[in-house]
Amino acid sequence: MAAQAKRVPLPAILLANDLLDGDVVFAFVDGAGPLAWTRDPALALVAAEDAAADRLEAFAAAELRGNRVVDAYLVDVAIESGSPVPRHFRERFKTLGPSNRPDLGKQAGDGIASAPKG
Repeated sequence: MAAQAKRVPLPAILLANDLLDGDVVFAFVDGAGPLAWTRDPALALVAAEDAAADRLEAFAAAELRGNRVVDAYLVDVAIESGSPVPRHFRERFKTLGPSNRPDLGKQAGDGIASAPKG
């Protein structure tokens, strides 16, 4: 019997890097439609139970096979002011942008797309 990889604690979000521009993207639900990608971490779909995490993992596998994203994985989050915030520094850092230039990246308000990517 093959050992199953340990899943991150829930709640969790799915993040990846866009294959074309390298920007960090987050899985979200576009209205009542299918899963898609957004650059805005506040819009990320939060998986609070195993079935939702399974859905995110299946979406990640399909997007990896379709060569749309790379390095897709679930990230455990805390909900702060209604938005998911990664619990670990590496992923929190990825949601913001370059640490050497706080005037650039998502921490400066740039890079968060108002329209979903997909």
